[in-house]
Amino acid sequence: MEGKPSATFVRTLTLRSLVILGLAYMAPMTVFTTYGVVAQTTHGMVSMAYVLALAAMLFTAYSYGHMAKEYPLSGSAYTYTQKSISPHIGFLVGWSVLLDYLFLPMINFLLAGTFLSAAFPSIPSSLWILLFIVIITCINVFGIQMTAKVNGILVLFQFFVTALFVILSIKKMIEGESDLLFFSSLQLFDSKDSFSFVLSGASILCLSFLGFDAVTTLSEETVDPKKNVPKAIFLVAFIGGILFILVSYITQLVYPNYHSFKVVDSASFEIAAYIGGTLFSSVFLAGIITSTIASGISSHASASRLLYAMGRESMLPKRLFAYIHPKYKTPSRNVIFIGVLSLSALAMDVVTAASFINFGALIAFTFVNISVIFHYYIRGKQRDFKGTCRYLISPIIGAVFTVWLWTSLDIKSISLGSIWVVIGFIYLVYKTSFFTKAPPQFAFDEKTEPNQLKTEHIS
Repeated sequence: MEGKPSATFVRTLTLRSLVILGLAYMAPMTVFTTYGVVAQTTHGMVSMAYVLALAAMLFTAYSYGHMAKEYPLSGSAYTYTQKSISPHIGFLVGWSVLLDYLFLPMINFLLAGTFLSAAFPSIPSSLWILLFIVIITCINVFGIQMTAKVNGILVLFQFFVTALFVILSIKKMIEGESDLLFFSSLQLFDSKDSFSFVLSGASILCLSFLGFDAVTTLSEETVDPKKNVPKAIFLVAFIGGILFILVSYITQLVYPNYHSFKVVDSASFEIAAYIGGTLFSSVFLAGIITSTIASGISSHASASRLLYAMGRESMLPKRLFAYIHPKYKTPSRNVIFIGVLSLSALAMDVVTAASFINFGALIAFTFVNISVIFHYYIRGKQRDFKGTCRYLISPIIGAVFTVWLWTSLDIKSISLGSIWVVIGFIYLVYKTSFFTKAPPQFAFDEKTEPNQLKTEHIS
């Protein structure tokens, strides 16, 4: 049999481990990387934009939780769509989601290299990128527990820097160097401005929540996944959202003049220098770099599991992608493959990479919501009042919001994403002999471990 996996995953991840990996993927300090742009987009109402973004994302997180209970497999949106809607559509969703999962590690390497090159001008960014690719690839090869432990330290440091930022901001306001106090008349929403500004900001910030969905790719390595994965999904989205709202609110209090930023993209560095001087600016930079490294580790791990799910079902070459290392219990070939692919960070720019990520993420969010409707409401016929609220109205709200986000994507995102989908469609036509046979799937049985399942062609 071609490419039969030589080992299986081991269930070692607890709820705490999943939350740490999800928060690392989300990167708590991402609130600072987008602050300047969103402050000007919303006319200073960043925290209100985060409130809307969190509310919208919780609907999609709720849908992910439902599907993770039903299919505790590594494929995430790919598996959910495949099992609930159609094998063909499932493949195209999985193909699209690869954009998100494969390019996020690369963009983190690129950002880390850019930040460190700015801090140490004598060392070119390409050397930093290569160094981090090697280190993070090795961490992911040597086991998911090592990945979780390293990320635990990195996430803790991010929370430390964020807490220090909040403390210094409050101290600055108490000293009277800000026009506003913490409990002031400043509202989340200024009625003098149009609410459309807040909506525009929310459309940008929703992509800051990427990470809550990634924990689903670790389902086969999680203890009691039907219980722990849905809890982790909600906790990651909720903790991240509350943190974003709190930090952005305090930031706009301590530095309300969003028109005065010298460089919008690095506005948070200006604010850090304003509240803490040169010393805190250095600590803040270390936190931002740590954030990109932690996200790079988690996204690398998640991407390798998605490739494994597609390889196991022979939708990608099985010998390469369905392999699990017999000692480390990781999809080591996938990890190395992603490391090699991440070398594109040496030549690609952030805008292009972000275009791919945004397109893939919104595809995943939309179809997970639709999968809930198909699986529970249409096929499961759970149509009483409670079922209608949980399995029809809630996912419709989530799907409508993610479809609305498409209106905020730039033409580059839509063009590059569409080209990628067309390539996937051509590959699907070839794989199914012009749709004369169904794509292979795994016959899922709750009593059977996923790695013991057999590949079947299901119509």
